[in-house]
Amino acid sequence: MDFSRVELSPEDQAFRDETRAFIAKHVTDEVLHRQLELGENFDEQVHLALGEAGYLESDWKLESEGGFSPVRRRVFQLEIARAHTPWYHWGTTSVVARLVRQFGAPELAEQVVPGVLSGEIRLCLGYTEPEGGSDVATCKTRAVRDGDGWIINGSKMFTSNAQNARYVFLLTNTDPQGRKHRNLTMFLVPLDSPGIEIQGIRTLDGDRTNIVYYSDVRVDDRYRIGEVNGGWTVMRAALDSEHGIVDPEDHGLQYIAAMSAHGDLMAEVVDTVAAAAAQPGPGDRRPLDDDSVKYRLGRAAARMEAALSAPGMFGRVAIAQTMRDITPDLMDILGTASALPTEVAGSATDGAAEHLYRLALPLGIYGGTLEVFRNMIAQHELKLGRPSYGG
Repeated sequence: MDFSRVELSPEDQAFRDETRAFIAKHVTDEVLHRQLELGENFDEQVHLALGEAGYLESDWKLESEGGFSPVRRRVFQLEIARAHTPWYHWGTTSVVARLVRQFGAPELAEQVVPGVLSGEIRLCLGYTEPEGGSDVATCKTRAVRDGDGWIINGSKMFTSNAQNARYVFLLTNTDPQGRKHRNLTMFLVPLDSPGIEIQGIRTLDGDRTNIVYYSDVRVDDRYRIGEVNGGWTVMRAALDSEHGIVDPEDHGLQYIAAMSAHGDLMAEVVDTVAAAAAQPGPGDRRPLDDDSVKYRLGRAAARMEAALSAPGMFGRVAIAQTMRDITPDLMDILGTASALPTEVAGSATDGAAEHLYRLALPLGIYGGTLEVFRNMIAQHELKLGRPSYGG
């Protein structure tokens, strides 16, 4: 029996066909071109259509709550990925909405969650600060009690999708003299609040992110998520999901590591380069006839398969590191035309390898740098103790 394939029931086949038709209708060439131009990884019309059709609600809920079955969830994820649908920020919105329901006031959850599932409300993350790096617990953005509310001052870096979001899941320091990790409080701050300024930043891989400034921003206490100075408990739940160390489901169809969807993109590019290398060139000779090309393609494919098979934090590191390591070989196999980006005349494989090369760099810092994750693996998985940075 081939355990790598799942035989779909007639009902699940119909769901797959309906999903493909929906995506073909909404993820148009115009949508993909706009994503290339703006780099937002988000398209409002596509997102609203997903909400109206019930896909967002079904993806957000567990099967026991009326959500997708494991098979349909996997079908949906694969079809969304194959179409290069610009919807990465749904993952952020989905996680934050769960935290609002788990830690926020019931009336706040009632205010936010229905709009999240309809696609009208999007959420973003306000963690990193301009001088904070991966250690978000060094937070300097201040929230000070003011009657029945709070006054927030500070700034946050890499607040992706803030320009399309209704709220930001904001980490603040509510006790500057308190112990580290015990002086933090989380808020869900409306982004239309007076005193908030969003400035766009374009990254190396072409994506847009933002720096957001908070100047005397007043937030009612009902927007607080969790206890005062108990923000690290809330934060850890969010980070565990982002880092890929939540308990895996047991049906075997789920992604087993964070960034696995980016791994799917890597696999697609490896296949594309292999197909291009099999095409005859000058003198009717194929690049694949060169033993060096065969070796490097085989090595890239083997490393890619190993990375996609690595679970949890191991997979998080393996996918990003493998992408960084194999893309120079893939571009070299294609030749100098591989340096030309998508939609440029003469670009090899329409810039697929070039885009992967640029994506590989920021992928190593999403949710924390690879060095941070390696330290986490050493401490928490291999029990090697805390690292020493002394001379």
